[in-house]
Amino acid sequence: MPEQTQDTPRTRTSLAEDLTALGVAPGETLLVHTSLRSLGWVCGADEAVVQALLDAVGPTGTLVVPTQTGDNSDPAGWANPPVPETWWETIRAETPAFDPATTPSPHMGRVAERVRTWPGAVRSAHPQTSFAALGPNAAELMRPHPLESALGENSPLARLAKTDARVLLLGTGYDSCTAFHLAEYRVPHPPTEPSSCAVRTPEGRRKWVTYTGVALDESDFPALGAAFEAAGAVTVGRVGSATARLFPLPEAITFATAWLTENRPGPHLRGPVR
Repeated sequence: MPEQTQDTPRTRTSLAEDLTALGVAPGETLLVHTSLRSLGWVCGADEAVVQALLDAVGPTGTLVVPTQTGDNSDPAGWANPPVPETWWETIRAETPAFDPATTPSPHMGRVAERVRTWPGAVRSAHPQTSFAALGPNAAELMRPHPLESALGENSPLARLAKTDARVLLLGTGYDSCTAFHLAEYRVPHPPTEPSSCAVRTPEGRRKWVTYTGVALDESDFPALGAAFEAAGAVTVGRVGSATARLFPLPEAITFATAWLTENRPGPHLRGPVR
């Protein structure tokens, strides 16, 4: 039986209208996670989606996306899929150094990649958990982003919270809600773990480094998100064919910190950040 198709194509105009109807406002700062496929057939694909998002926040608003590069990590911890142990030293020696201008973020989706490469985009400098932004506040939000504060108090994520940014999950679930990771830094005595990656030194050389940071684990984020949504702080609607969720980032962090404190009794095995 042939697959049914949507009755009309999604366009830059229709998506912008849907975003406005959901509550996205001109002048605001918006952290967006997007599944392009969930929107249905879009005329102009990821380019049109970025244009619609920019239309919705307007020229005084700022659009932010995660551009994380989890592949720049120690292969000893890879599981999806793993690689032979005999490869590990080669990978550690040959992984290209992170470069905000050129390193792609293929696992974050086409919309995030389009924002990263959009004229005027500013990207933060963390080799594993970077963000990219478009808009008048982009540079201020993206810098600095030190190695030891992947998603912590000196990261773009914390600055987004201080500026009352909102989060838009556009066809994605709470398992991809990067904002919740800041709460992991704010629980009492968060567990830590070492992490390794390839960086570029100030002299322009490649270097493999290891640093210690908070252990990140999104495995319980769907349950956390469901509890947060049940508390009434989330606006749920349709954008294109996608289910969209819009909510204030500071409220999400406050709720998540309390929820994680209560529901995570202690350190446990942690997975890689997504």
